[in-house]
Amino acid sequence: MVTWRFDAIGVPWAIDTPEQLSSPIRNRISEKIERFDATYSRFRDDSLVAQLSRTPGTYTFPDDITALVDAYHKLFEATSGALNPLVGPALDHWGYDAAYRLVPAEGTPPRIPAFSDMLSLEGTTLTAPKTLGLDIGAVGKGYLVDSVAGLLVEAGIGEGMVDASGDMRHLGGPAERVGLEHPDHTDRVVGAVALQGVSLAASSPSRRTWAPGVHHILDALTGLPTSSIRASWVMADDCAVADGVATALFTTTPERLEEYFSFHWVVLEAGGRLRYSDDFPGEVY
Repeated sequence: MVTWRFDAIGVPWAIDTPEQLSSPIRNRISEKIERFDATYSRFRDDSLVAQLSRTPGTYTFPDDITALVDAYHKLFEATSGALNPLVGPALDHWGYDAAYRLVPAEGTPPRIPAFSDMLSLEGTTLTAPKTLGLDIGAVGKGYLVDSVAGLLVEAGIGEGMVDASGDMRHLGGPAERVGLEHPDHTDRVVGAVALQGVSLAASSPSRRTWAPGVHHILDALTGLPTSSIRASWVMADDCAVADGVATALFTTTPERLEEYFSFHWVVLEAGGRLRYSDDFPGEVY
């Protein structure tokens, strides 16, 4: 396998393919990621999402807005509102803002509205009656991994792996063994899986914690950082599903989420206990 490494959307990527990718394919991938970032990044002043946070009105988004909003509708329902893409202002309150202030503000976080009540989507045209702090972090990276994998398949590449720092999709070919990294000890794993034609996503606040009990995974019903889960790992066909469910597990039981999605899971609780699905296709130590 040949590995192409690069940084994008704030994290390292690695794309493994049987042969080196041609310049046209690399360019298509880079353009896809740049368009996505220029649309949805909360950390870019020129993004469409940043404009939406400053000025209400009607905006035309790329085609992927439909799939993203549909995914969040499903996650919002499955978590009874605990997972909500309008957490931007609450994240800003806790210090996870465009300036990376990383200092919590005084007082309580702002109330997070039900996003289905705050925007309407007709095709790719989004209308917001008020400014909205849209944050698609729970699904966005996984969705982008799926999109990049789709470009590779369109180019006739059916083997390899797309890995965006823990959110990964195996295209096909020989299985790849992947360790489930302990959130507090990067030299340890809590288990391992063999990926073959499926996706894996991991979620943990350990690398984005900047004050005691303060991190980037919020319960939208309270606006507070979650506290009962240390890490989650989810296997699913699509990386967007794996990514979204991995975040949803911080607020919602696996049993509830299984009513809406097909996946396998491992959860490390705050007290150190490991739990996992009965049919988890891997090893848990």
